[in-house]
Amino acid sequence: MSNSLDSYLVLSGLLFAIGSFGFLARRNAISMLMSIELMLNAVNLAIVAFGSFIEPLKANASVIAIIVMAVAAGEATVGLAIVIAIYRNRRTPLVDEYNAMRQ
Repeated sequence: MSNSLDSYLVLSGLLFAIGSFGFLARRNAISMLMSIELMLNAVNLAIVAFGSFIEPLKANASVIAIIVMAVAAGEATVGLAIVIAIYRNRRTPLVDEYNAMRQ
């Protein structure tokens, strides 16, 4: 099997599609956060693949990937803290029940 950019991009697209389907199909807030993490990791894979195969991006691709990882860690931390705070009040991780917070 050849080591080409296309195979990495197909894998990245597949991971992103699985993540977006998981985000849209699930009603559990923790599963939705995990799906967002999967989509961000798919973007990281594409960035690193472009950095490996395109010479002008070689130096900047790893920096961009590290920035995306930092954003993903912050998103997971803040998102999980919000989910835990809501779970303590509502006793359910389902996002359908969160709309009652407007009242």
